[in-house]
Amino acid sequence: MTAPMPNATAPPAKIYKILTPDQWTELSRDGQTQGSPLDQADGFIHFSTRAQLRGTLDKHFAGAGPLLLAAIPIGALAHLDLRWDAARGGDLFPHLYDALRRDAISSHWPLHEDAQGRYALPGEMESDT
Repeated sequence: MTAPMPNATAPPAKIYKILTPDQWTELSRDGQTQGSPLDQADGFIHFSTRAQLRGTLDKHFAGAGPLLLAAIPIGALAHLDLRWDAARGGDLFPHLYDALRRDAISSHWPLHEDAQGRYALPGEMESDT
């Protein structure tokens, strides 16, 4: 069951999950994940919209080394418990209160830090929104 974004016209077409290489390997091997240790402690899998990615990367992944960005179409989660919860600055973030299945991911890209320690979002992502 996908809960609509409160006080919004429509949810975005896709949401994004940032994963470590080990988390990606486990997800690919097992076919699903309950998320990172933080996700498991919080009881849901954290996602970001495209507009929220920069803040999420800067706040939670600075200095983390190579990462992977996965795109998930909202429709692929329609039968699951996806909620939009207020978080950083009152902004509504997508949270999945179920396992994320590998087959829900439509695209993925490697993320690497630049010389300033920031992650550049992949150019290919433009055509994936």
